[in-house]
Amino acid sequence: MLTVKQVADLTGITIKTLYHYHKIGLLEPGEITEAGYRLYAKKELEKLQHILFYRELDFSLESIQKILYEKKSRYDMLMEQKRLIEDKRERMNLILNTLNETIYFEERGEVMDNQNMFKGLNQEQWQEQLKEQNEYLQETYQYEIPVDNIEAEELNESARESKAFMDKMAFALKKGWTVNDERVKQLISEHIKYINDNIMKVDSQGFVESTWFFITDEFHKNMLENQQTGLTYYLYAASVNYAKQG
Repeated sequence: MLTVKQVADLTGITIKTLYHYHKIGLLEPGEITEAGYRLYAKKELEKLQHILFYRELDFSLESIQKILYEKKSRYDMLMEQKRLIEDKRERMNLILNTLNETIYFEERGEVMDNQNMFKGLNQEQWQEQLKEQNEYLQETYQYEIPVDNIEAEELNESARESKAFMDKMAFALKKGWTVNDERVKQLISEHIKYINDNIMKVDSQGFVESTWFFITDEFHKNMLENQQTGLTYYLYAASVNYAKQG
């Protein structure tokens, strides 16, 4: 069994937080010794893992307590958390796609159509997500997305395609495909074609510039590297190679 300090060191949360979780009945120690030491066994660590997953999803402690009270199986709860985190990742990819397009137009001094700015952000989600996006744009680029007369769409096909492309590139990197592999070049070719057919006109060199932006901008770089280590540089190298041979 682990002491409070050992659990704090293992998980990165504070001893004070563990005491608070105990106080509100969210996570009780498996055992309290006669000397008053709180000890945590595997069962408590598993429960704490669930709590921290939900906290990453911005669930309140009260909501987490209600969920844990339902006493679902650990497997079912893990699968539910997996789905929620994947949904959150998809929402972040929507933000990434919208941000990429917005910056693309801003850098060129062009006006982006409001409908394209908010594809896929449903009526309940877009305001909260836009706030985060605008805070980032303001801090990094001193630019704010105008929000007048926005009609958010429920489906964002372009964001889904972008996510699918990034997933395939991450898979290619993981499998060790070189940037000169015909399969990698085909992925880039299809992605550029989709962009031209559905979003904006861009040639292979313009795509290189976009992938270079991913390297130089910490927000995008972190998102891609969190998906697959090395993906940012792999994507750039593959786009450069594609442009040279295109």
